[in-house]
Amino acid sequence: MKLQRTQNATRNILFGILLKLYQIVIPFILRTVMIYSLGIEYIGLNSLFTSILQVLNLAEMGVGSAMVFSMYKPIATDDSKTICALMRLYKIYYRIIGLIVLIGGIVLIPFLPYLIKSGLPKGINLYILYLLNLSATVLSYWLFAYKNCLLTAHQREDVNSKINIGISSIEYALQFLMLFVFHNYYLYLIVRLGTQTLLNILISLAADRMYPQYHAKGRLDKEMVKDINCRVRDMFTGKLGGVIVNSADSIVISSFLGLTTLAIYNNYYYILTSIIGFGTIVFGACTAGIGNSLVMETEEKNYKDLQKFTLIIAWMAGFCTCCLLCLYQPFMKIWIGTQAMFDMGEVICFCAYYFIYEIVSVLILYKDAAGMWHEDRMRPLATALTNLVLNLILVQYVGVFGILLSTVISFLIIGIPWLIYNLFTVLFHFNPFFYVKRLLYYTVIVIIACVISYLGCAYIPDNGVGFFIVKCMICFAVSNLTFLVAYRNLKEWKQVIALLEKIIPDSILLKFLR
Repeated sequence: MKLQRTQNATRNILFGILLKLYQIVIPFILRTVMIYSLGIEYIGLNSLFTSILQVLNLAEMGVGSAMVFSMYKPIATDDSKTICALMRLYKIYYRIIGLIVLIGGIVLIPFLPYLIKSGLPKGINLYILYLLNLSATVLSYWLFAYKNCLLTAHQREDVNSKINIGISSIEYALQFLMLFVFHNYYLYLIVRLGTQTLLNILISLAADRMYPQYHAKGRLDKEMVKDINCRVRDMFTGKLGGVIVNSADSIVISSFLGLTTLAIYNNYYYILTSIIGFGTIVFGACTAGIGNSLVMETEEKNYKDLQKFTLIIAWMAGFCTCCLLCLYQPFMKIWIGTQAMFDMGEVICFCAYYFIYEIVSVLILYKDAAGMWHEDRMRPLATALTNLVLNLILVQYVGVFGILLSTVISFLIIGIPWLIYNLFTVLFHFNPFFYVKRLLYYTVIVIIACVISYLGCAYIPDNGVGFFIVKCMICFAVSNLTFLVAYRNLKEWKQVIALLEKIIPDSILLKFLR
């Protein structure tokens, strides 16, 4: 079965963006209520718990991605028997993973106080709060989580998004009540536990309704199970690398600088990850389609798609980078005041990290869709260990700036070069010189757009929402005009226009962009 890749991806992106907007605005309100009703330290505590649980989630080892990848070919060939057997194996694996996370989480309990240097709120039971967070994570594996792979592999993430919007509405309303009315963090976490359970049940019911022909039964041949297990092992280093990069920063900040500094860092990081989330929607919506394309289309066609997607993400990420550089500090000043802000050096590092992250995500999108986990197994680990070593050294001399700088350096000197080498050695048999040249060109253009936007915004005072809106307009106009002038004569831009014509034909905007 050849998937309707453009149609499915467009639908998934649309509903994914609606869900992401919803999951940014409402949690932002909840975060604000938490800061002003309970204290900023609770934000740091939330971040620490999240980072610890990400480490425990290493038990997942990339099983979900390996299973979804294994379904691409059976779906393309309408092999229902193999899909059912894959679901059964997935179900068994997730039950084991949930048990490992539970045991590992319990083992970590005695070490919790050593991960917090200062800032622990008075009158709370650290262990009960931790166990509530741990329970929500374990249940996410045990309650029908394996059925979600059907929606992902069939490019029906829009169904997942619709259910998430409904459940999130209930969760946010109850959590707002617990914070604003009762000022109770325990009840806040209990609500999360209950809604996580309900979410898994509803997604399971939706998968059963849409794909009633698939049931978790049957057995795979030993060779296929061996192949899946090899993929899982290969993906473990990637998973480990991602956890070190994403979680080590928070744990190191909490251990060396305390919960208050971690809370300030997490406020900045929340804005960053909210924007990253939109890119993740695009990547998630396209992964199954690209996996299908790699099976059905020629290597040249797939390489042209990579060039096209890279330009799209470079434009999107470049625009967001300009906005972050110019609007981060004014927004923080309006939101939480100058007492909880970093210096401009940290802001520049956040911006560099964001742009690099999005470019790397394009390359990882193709790596995952092609199942190149064995060839790429050591890169994430090497990148992450470099980041961790630099973290532990630089945090003692330059604090949070050193944490951020470590991540940027590790991506630039190890992560990106290694990933490009792997892609153009295994998947694309083309000279990577032209692609690398394009990446450098996009980066230079983004830097130019950022400098011009920042200089334009520098003349606008930070005195309220009105001036903030003016700065937004400057960023929007300067960055997009810069990109349009710089990119419109590229051959990749013509490919982008052709893609947009399929999605929004006869658009006046497209006539202007040509």
